[in-house]
Amino acid sequence: MPNLNGFDANAVEPVPSFDPIPAGQYVAMIVASEEKISKNGHKFLSLELEVIDGPCKGRKLWTNLNLNHPNEKTVLFARAELASICNAVGVPRPADSAQLHNLPMLITVKCTHNKDSGELQNRIKSYVSRTASAAAAQGPPPRAPAQQPVQPQVPGQPPVTPAAGTPPWRR
Repeated sequence: MPNLNGFDANAVEPVPSFDPIPAGQYVAMIVASEEKISKNGHKFLSLELEVIDGPCKGRKLWTNLNLNHPNEKTVLFARAELASICNAVGVPRPADSAQLHNLPMLITVKCTHNKDSGELQNRIKSYVSRTASAAAAQGPPPRAPAQQPVQPQVPGQPPVTPAAGTPPWRR
C-alpha cells in the first residue's frame, strides 16, 4: 500500500463541484484565454471565466468563439458575442485577448442540456457592463410633472377651472 506521507486533508481545499451553477446573473471576469483548434481543424478562441462574487464565487465557466470557421453565420455570431464582451469590459478594440482578462462584467447564465450527452451544462447568454446593469436596475430617470395647458381667459370673465374628475389631458 502506498505511503501518503502524513497527508492532511484539512490543509488542502477539496475539489469543487463540477455541477452547473444555477441559472441567473453573476459578476465574473475572464481569467484565461487561448486559441485552440477544433477536431475539424478550425481555430477558435476559448475563454475561461470565473465568478467573482456571491454564493458561486470561484466557480468557472467556459465559452468558445468560432472566429475562424467556414460557416459565415457561425463567425458572425462569434464576432457579436466578442463585441458584447468587449463592450461589457470597456475594451472596444483589443489587440490581444489578454486585454480582456481580469475586468469584471455581469453575465447571464442559463442551463441547457448537452445535445450529445444530455447532461445539464451552463451557457453564457449575455455579457453587460456592471455600470450599465446598475443604471438599468435603477430604472429611467424621473420625469418632470406634466405641464397643465394654459386656459385662455376672456377679459371680464372669471378664470376657467376644469370640472372635478376631468382627466389631465382634457384640462
